[in-house]
This record gives sequence, C-alpha cells and structure tokens, in this order.
Amino acid sequence: MSEVSFHEVTKVFPNGTTAVDALTCTITDGEFMVLVGPSGCGKTTALRMVAGLDEPTSGAIAIGGKVVNGVSPRDRDIAMVFQNYALYPHKTVLQNLAFGLRQHKMPAAEIAERVREVSSLLTLDELLDRKPAQLSGGQRQRVAMGRALARRPRVYLLDEPLSNLDAQLRTQLRADLKQLHERFSTTTIYVTHDQVEAMTLGERIGVMSGGHLLQLGTPQEIYRRPANVFVAGFIGSPPMNLLSASATGGRVHAGDLVLEVPGAPDGELVVGVRPEALRLTTGASDEQALQVRVEVVELLGHETIVYGSIHGHRVATATTAPGIASLPPERAIVIARLDARRQPTVGETITVGMSLDDVHLFDATSGEAVARPEPLASPHLAGS
Repeated sequence: MSEVSFHEVTKVFPNGTTAVDALTCTITDGEFMVLVGPSGCGKTTALRMVAGLDEPTSGAIAIGGKVVNGVSPRDRDIAMVFQNYALYPHKTVLQNLAFGLRQHKMPAAEIAERVREVSSLLTLDELLDRKPAQLSGGQRQRVAMGRALARRPRVYLLDEPLSNLDAQLRTQLRADLKQLHERFSTTTIYVTHDQVEAMTLGERIGVMSGGHLLQLGTPQEIYRRPANVFVAGFIGSPPMNLLSASATGGRVHAGDLVLEVPGAPDGELVVGVRPEALRLTTGASDEQALQVRVEVVELLGHETIVYGSIHGHRVATATTAPGIASLPPERAIVIARLDARRQPTVGETITVGMSLDDVHLFDATSGEAVARPEPLASPHLAGS
C-alpha cells in the first residue's frame, strides 16, 4: 500500500507565516491527486512536507500507513519532479536517467533495463548522449520525468512540472502524464496553479487557499458543486459570473437578474452562473432570459466569448477581477461563452438564456454554498 495521509498537518515558518493549516486528507493507493490553488496557498509546502524537505510544525504525515515525520527524504521511497527540471548539467541524458538508480546501488544490468524502458517510453532514445543544455524545454522535462519513473518509487511528487513550457507542449505532456499514470498506477501528488491542468489530470482535486483545503472531490464534483465562492471563481475559464444579491421570501434580486427560488434563505447572497451555462435565447418554454449589453467580444474561432454588462454588482474573488474599469460602478460584467456562428457587436443588446439548474447560490458573509443546482425548481426569472 502506498497511500499518503495528512492528519491535522500544520506548517508555520519562523517568521510566523502559516503556510498550511490543519490539513487532513488521504491520497489513496494508486490515485492521481492534484492540489491546486493560487500562489502562496500552501500547496507546494504540503508537497515538500511529503518529500521530507520541510517538517510539519504539528500533525502527522503517513506513507503506506507509516508516519514519516522525521524520516529523511531518501528513506521515504518517493521521487520528485520539479518545475525547473533539476537536471545535472554536466551529465548526459543517459547519466541523468541512471543517477538515482546508481545512488541506490542497483545492479548495472537492472539500471540498463530500466533506463532503456523509460527512454523508449518517453521517446528519448536519440537524445541519450546529449547534455541538458542541448535539449529543448519539453525534452528536459521528459528527462526529469524519466528519472523519476526509472526509480519506481511508492509515490511520485510533481511540483508544477509543466509551467515553464509553451501551451502546445503543456497539452502534449499532460496527455503523456495521463498515459504514464494509467500504465504504472503509482500514487501521485501533482501541484499546480493551473486549473485546466487540475481538471484534466486529477482523479481528485484539492482546492487550497490561505493554507486551507477548501474542497476535495472529483473534477466534475468541484465544477458542478463548488463548496464556496472561492472555488466557484477559481475553477472554470472564463470564471463563473458571481453577482451580489439579496433574497426575500424566495425571490432573489441580483440587479437586472431576478430569480424565484423557493427555499432560498432571506438575506444577502451571491448568485453564480458559469459563462458556458449562458446561451442566446431559443424561445424554449423552460428557458430563462436576461438582456445584456455587449461591451467586449473575443472571437476564438470555435467559440465567441462575450463580456456584457447588466445593472448590478460583480463579486470579485482572489482570482477574478471585478470587471472592466471603464464601466460605471452600477453595471456588472456578465461573461457568456457562445457559439461561434453568432458574433454580437459591441454596443448591441443581446438576450441570453439559462436554466435555473445552472444557478448557484452562496452566503454573502461566509461564502459557503447555501443551495445546489438540483434542488432549484422551475421558477420564474425576470430580466431587465
């Protein structure tokens, strides 16, 4: 068994900064877990504590059911891939791939066999005599991954390994990582600030902010049922539309957006609707309409992103901007992800539709979700 467990793990640095606060979760044997969040959220510190590079201030970390607090990194049977590759510049690709195996005094024949396997797997056969300076960024990252794979450890730890690569190469290596995990099924903890990487790679995702684990679940659970405003605004690109609202007797007012939501708690709320949940109205009987003034149009070929505005107030989170600076304060940006065949023009007023099943409600004070899409009935929505 190679599960990794955090039990009330806290890390406080000497300057008083709490990087990780009472982290409790378990990465099951063979699971690919992604920790995602903005810079400074504590995800890399959590990874470093598993590696043994940092020690917890309190709490326990276990690998395979054995607490490893105080155990040296080399005795934890883990392999780590870093953002900056961490290759030995004076060694060839072959020597880099074999280095960890030689350090563990593995027989030469087995070293050769493992290096041959990962070299073939990662298409490095023609690069074995080159040194890192002669490689592209993608090739260097393949060597770093190959060095970790050759070890066959109990746990792989990956610290933002794709962040230095261009977009096309990141897409390619994401696919490679998924295939490698499907082949080896080694327990993997992957740290990133990129929510696209998190959604595409993780079997489960842990969203972190301020040292706290805010939500843990499958990509679809986190996308469809965000636990709070932060997660709602962080997961999704473009980010979820979050609007200030107030509710009385099941009637929710968010500026021009008015919803009849039986059971919605009275008081101040935040209404959330994802851009992809908005569409140009078709006249369907169950479709709810809202008029939006077009402010900015992004033509992406396969789709059109429209930044429109309504009367209201957009809620800014730590990862989302409040809107377009030139807009008057009484207007809020609403982002819609539309079909590429329809290209609205700036200044035009369009009518977008949505289903109430796609509406999220959050408490304005705590930020916690207070209603889920499924319980919402089929009430009436009034637009401006």
